[in-house]
Order: sequence, then structure tokens, then C-alpha cells
Amino acid sequence: MGQAPRNGDLLKAAEEDGFEVFVTTDKNVWYQQKLSDRKIAIVVLGKGNWPLIEPRVQQVVAAVNAASSGSFAEVDIPFV
Repeated sequence: MGQAPRNGDLLKAAEEDGFEVFVTTDKNVWYQQKLSDRKIAIVVLGKGNWPLIEPRVQQVVAAVNAASSGSFAEVDIPFV
């Protein structure tokens, strides 16, 4: 098996395929990527656990809808 694609490769492929927003739980993407050179917006979810995310879906939707080219937003998903 080969290596998994790096975030930069995933973001580039997503941009090339016309995606406008990339939703991830990788909090380090802000530090690993130069977002000013990107067309795609990034929304980071504070946790990757669906039962914690589900009650905050409207916050995620709002962050995606507010995203603009090259922007970064984080949606806090606290433990309940």
C-alpha cells in the first residue's frame, strides 16, 4: 500500500474538482497550509465524533455558508 495523500494534495485535488469548502477535524491544517494561496475555504470541526457534532449541525452549516475563498473557520464542538 502507498502512503495516504497529504493535506496539500487533498486540498489541491478538491480545488481542481471545483469544491469550494473543505471540512476537516485536522486542527493543524491552519499551520500546515498557506491558505492565502488557496481558492478553497477550510472549516475545522473541534471534534470528529458524530454524536458530538450532530447537535451543532446548524453551526457547521452556518460556517460553510459564510466561507469565502481562502477563508478559515473553526466550529467548536465541546464534550457534553
